[in-house]
Amino acid sequence: AVVSTQSGHYGRGDPSSRCFVMEGGAMVLADGGVVCIDEFDKMREDDRVAIHEAMEQQTISIAKAGITTTLNTRCSVFAAANSIFGRWDDTKGEENIDFMPTILSRFDMIYIVKDEHNESRDTTIARHVMRIHLNRDQDTAEGELSIELLKKFIAYSRGKCGPRLSEACAAKLGSKYVVMRSSARATEHESNKRLSIPITVRQLESIIRIAESLAKMRFAPFTSDADVEESLRLFQVSTMESAMSGSLSGVEGLTALEDQEEVRKVERQLKQRFPIGSQVSEAKIIQDFTKQRYSERTIRTVLNLMIRRGELQHRMQRKVVLRVK
Repeated sequence: AVVSTQSGHYGRGDPSSRCFVMEGGAMVLADGGVVCIDEFDKMREDDRVAIHEAMEQQTISIAKAGITTTLNTRCSVFAAANSIFGRWDDTKGEENIDFMPTILSRFDMIYIVKDEHNESRDTTIARHVMRIHLNRDQDTAEGELSIELLKKFIAYSRGKCGPRLSEACAAKLGSKYVVMRSSARATEHESNKRLSIPITVRQLESIIRIAESLAKMRFAPFTSDADVEESLRLFQVSTMESAMSGSLSGVEGLTALEDQEEVRKVERQLKQRFPIGSQVSEAKIIQDFTKQRYSERTIRTVLNLMIRRGELQHRMQRKVVLRVK
C-alpha cells in the first residue's frame, strides 16, 4: 500500500540536481491495481479536471516545465465522499451531491450510505470495534481462505482469463438498458427535475464490466445469464437507487407530490417566521399551522426533519423548540 495526497501528478525541485522533476500521484502509482480516495468531495479543482482523463482514458497527460509525457493510470477507483449537509437528506435530492454528472457517470456503482439508527446493527458494529482494540497486539486470524491463496487467485484470473459478452447476453442487456432509460425519463417527468446521477451509455458499459468480472471469477470464457442478472441486480441496488433517491417518497409516510410540496411550504414559512436563536412552543407551532389548514402530520414531519438536520433542538422536556441554524 502506498499513501499519496495527490491524485494525478505533481512537480517539485530536486535538491541534489536542482532540476525540476515530475512525480506520479496516487492514480499513477496505483497503475495496475486499486486506488482508494477518501474525502473525494474535498478534491481540488485541478485534480477534478485531471481525474476526468484518468478515469476515461486511463492516462494522464503532462505538459509542465518542459516535460511533456503521458502516464498510465490503469487502475480501479474506490472513492468515498460526504454529502453537502454532512448526512444524507432525503428532502434535498440532488442538492446533497456536489459533483459534476461527468464524474459521477464514470463510476460503475454508486452507493448512498445512510447513518440510520438500528439497534442490532449498532450493537454489531460496537462489538467489532471493541474486538479490534482488545486484540490489537494479537495476530489477525485468517478466514476460510488464506491471503496468499487469494493473491494467487486474483493474479491468475487477471493474467489468464479475459471473458467476453455472449450474443444472447448482449441482446438481453440492450433491452434492459432501454427499460432503465425509460424509467429514468419517467421519474424526471414526474418530479420535473433532472436526476442527480445520469443514466447514460457509460452505465451500460458499467453493467458489461460487472458481468465480465463475475465471469472472470469463475474462469469462464463467456458471460452467462446468471452473470447478467447479477450485474443488473447490483446496478439496480447501487446506481439506480442512488439516482432515484432524493424525493420524499417513503419518508414519514409521504408519497404524493402534493404532500412533498406541502412539506416544503411549511418548512419555508417556519424559517421565515422564526429567526435563528428564537424559541417557541411546539404546541403553538402546530396550532398556528393547523389554522392555515396544514395537516398535523405534515407539521410534525417538518419538525422531525429539521431536528434531524440539526436546524432545530428540543428544550424543556421537548415542549419548546429552539432554532439553531
